[in-house]
This record gives sequence, C-alpha cells and structure tokens, in this order.
Amino acid sequence: MAIYDYRTEELTNFSDAKVQKTYEEALLKVRGYLGKKYPLIINGERIFTEKLVKSLNPSNHKEVIGEISQAGLKEAELAMESALGAFEYWKKVDPKIRADVLFKAANIMKRRRHELSALMTLEAGKPWVEADADTAEAIDFLEYYGRQMLKLDRIDDVILSRRNMERNEYRYIPLGVGAVITPWNFPLAILTGMTSAAVVSGNTVLLKPASTTQVIAFKLLEILEEAGLPNGVVNFMPGRGSEIGDYIVKHPKTRFISFTGSKQVGQEIYENAAKVQKGQIWLKRVIAEMGGKDAILVDESIDADMAADAIVKSAFGFSGQKCSACSRAIIHENVYDEVVRLIKEKTEQIKVGNPEYYQNNMGPVNDALAFKKINEYIEIGKKEGKLLTGGTASDEVGYFINPTVIIDLDPNARLMQEEVFGPVLAVCKVKSFEEGLDVVNNTEYGLTGAVISNNRVHLEMAREDFYVGNLYFNRKCTGAIVGYQPFGGFNMSGTDSKAGGPDYLVLHMQGKTISEAL
Repeated sequence: MAIYDYRTEELTNFSDAKVQKTYEEALLKVRGYLGKKYPLIINGERIFTEKLVKSLNPSNHKEVIGEISQAGLKEAELAMESALGAFEYWKKVDPKIRADVLFKAANIMKRRRHELSALMTLEAGKPWVEADADTAEAIDFLEYYGRQMLKLDRIDDVILSRRNMERNEYRYIPLGVGAVITPWNFPLAILTGMTSAAVVSGNTVLLKPASTTQVIAFKLLEILEEAGLPNGVVNFMPGRGSEIGDYIVKHPKTRFISFTGSKQVGQEIYENAAKVQKGQIWLKRVIAEMGGKDAILVDESIDADMAADAIVKSAFGFSGQKCSACSRAIIHENVYDEVVRLIKEKTEQIKVGNPEYYQNNMGPVNDALAFKKINEYIEIGKKEGKLLTGGTASDEVGYFINPTVIIDLDPNARLMQEEVFGPVLAVCKVKSFEEGLDVVNNTEYGLTGAVISNNRVHLEMAREDFYVGNLYFNRKCTGAIVGYQPFGGFNMSGTDSKAGGPDYLVLHMQGKTISEAL
C-alpha cells in the first residue's frame, strides 16, 4: 500500500468467542493497574502535585480507576515555557518525520487496541462495541492526518509571470503553541485527533483533558513518547477548567485553541480568545466543536422498521452521550403511530447495565452531575409531552438511566430545543415533509441529521435545506468515518472545523507566499 493510500481500521467482530475472551483478558489487565497515581508530563518530566483527582468508574462510582495530579498556575506557566521552547525546533522538523511519529503511534495503538478499549469501558462506561470503535477512530486519525501532512508538504507551485521570470512558492507554516481542550465522551478518538493534528502540523501543545477521563489521556502521552515524539511537544496538564483552562486560553503566548465540549464552555473560550492580551501580537484562532440538537426526519411511505432502528441506534448508542446523537425524531403524521410503536419496541430491548459484560449494550452516564441534569430534563419532558418508555434511573451503584422516549411534543418545547447529553429522545409529529424541514432547522444548532425517505425530490430538498454540517440519508446520524465523512457543524455547533477532513490540518497552519526573481 502506497504511503498516500488511506484505509480505515476494521472494527472488531465480537460475535467470535475467542475475541470475547481476548477482550475479557484486556479488562483483567486494566484492572491490574487500577488505583495507580499519575503525574503531569511537562517537557518529558513526570511531576506529581499535592492535588490529586480520582477518576471513578461510572458503572461503580466507588471504584477508583486512577488518581491524577492536577496542574496549578505554576505548572501551567512551566508547561507554556516548555511548549514555546519545543516549538522553536519542532516547527523546523521535516513534516515526513512528524508524520512518521503519527504512523508509529498508530501501530502502537493497534498492538494495545483491546487494552485501550477496555480502559474506556472502565473509565468512560463504554460498551465493548463503542469502546472498540473509539480506539479504531483514534488509529484512523493518526493514519489520516499523517498522510494529509505529507500531501500538504508537496504544495510548491512554480509560476511564470507575464512580465518577468519568477519562482513563486506557497507553503504552510505552523502557528505556534496550541491549547488543546478535549472531551470525555470520545476520550481516546477525539483526544488523539485534536492532539495529533496540532502536532503533525508543526505546533506544540498544552493538553488539558476532560476531568473524568484523564487516565486514558495519560496513556496517549505514553504512546506518543514511545513513538518518538520529543519532550515538550505535548505537555500533559490536567486541571480545573475555571483555573487552568482559562489561564491557557487567555495566555498571550497561546496562538490557537482547539476545543470540543459544551456550548457554554465553547462560547466562553471564544469570547476570552477574542480579547487581545498585553504582549499578544496575533489574533488567536479558535477551532471549536460544541454539540448539537440532532434530528432524524422521517418521511411518509418508508420502511417503518428501518426508520425506527436508525432512530433508536442513533439516540441510545453510548447512552446518547454523543454530540451527533439523535435527540429529536420528527415524523410524518401518516407513519407516526407505526414508527413510534416500533421505537418503543426496540428501545425496550436495550440491555442496560455494567458495560464490562458484553451482553449489556448500554452503560451509565458520565458522572453525578450528568445524572442529575438528565433526570431533570426527563421531568420537564413528562410535563411537555407523553412518556412512551423509560424515565427511570438509579445511581445507587453507577449512574444508570434507562433509555427514555417522550412523544407528542411541540416543536418549541424545551426538550425539542435544548441539548440533553444523555439517553433521552424527543418525538414530534408533522403534517408534511416541508413542515418537517422547518422543525429540523428550528434550533440554534446545526451538527448532524438524517432523513429517512424514498422520495427523491424530498431527499434533494433536504440536501439543500437541511442545515447541518453532516447530513445522512436512510441511515443513522452517528458514526462519522475519518477521511470519508469530515465532521463538524454550523451555528452553535461550532466553527465547522471538519475533523477528519482534507482541510482540517490547514486550520493549524498559516500560508506563506515567497517570490524570487530569476
């Protein structure tokens, strides 16, 4: 296979009993290092601090996955100095060498694939299939961005001007130090994608991972070190967002901020980054992805079973904790009753429980705060519409909420408008496809969506008027594939950064034109 060829990593076939045993062995391996203490990594140096945060198993919140040192302002400034120093040489390293680090990291991930997935099952509550897909996507990001960097490095046009002979070059150069602030819901894939894109483009990184998945973030640092990444290029500095996050976003030497997370935090970052600080000589670039209120629009005269299957899989995969999850089903009145009946039937077949066990295909929500907030929205939904199924929860052992469907909602109901990052599906009825498109676009978000229809005219209408960054026809609205379905949305879903796309690396660089008279 040529270096520029790219193929996605195949997903694991867990129907094979031997593969199931291998995953169980990986879970045992991870259990062998539970409770370990983890340091910061600044300029390659392991730094333990007095403040430790316990990462807990959301399926059993009494079980400690690890204790992670937290950075304070002193460590944050030390990390900035490290990143600034490393940038002076890393920006001049041949892009082929930077890409090779990513390729080697991908191979290390392949060797440790089940271990990394098993760690996410324990630390993030991901069922086997979801965790495996997370690891596969992380590998894809490394393979894809490495190849994209090699392609960008080949840009070098020679142009003859009309009057004089000139050699004209156009090249991309790195930006500088980036603050990379990552989420917990794809604790390896998005973490790897955001970090590797910045690094392969020649930048250096201050990495602040999500508070509930810091052990898996530490494992990425181990992999990058093993792959040959020099000290100081990525500095691992977990800490409080209100302290460390704000500090690195506002720092005058921070050149860009790459963020994935909530709309509220994203807006704060965007505002803080826009203010020019004393000593700052550039306008900071913000690369942000901030969630959605994603909808599946169901037309009349469709396969009701297929529509219901797409809705349920999109709504309740990983407990609905995906920014791409279907949180709204908008269904034509002629098929409404039948599709709703099938949604209920399929939802009640979902097995909720500890994801360590393969038969459980839906696990817990992230933490106590998420558990509380989601249940509050369920109560709101019960008042706004009719509870079809679910609505029950228990946090006695882990943070488990049964998949919940609320029907007969008004398009302007809170449950149809506000993001609920959990296993809650809002359903409403429309009289026509055109009305359905109006409801689809009636939010401040614009991330993903899907249309289930056999009407080619309606599909083409949606192609133009369904305003989201990722639109799918006759399938679920989750599961974007790196390199094939670049991911990122409009409006309050973010800056349409299109992770896993051909122009994503360019967001981490700037163009420079050089002309020489011959």
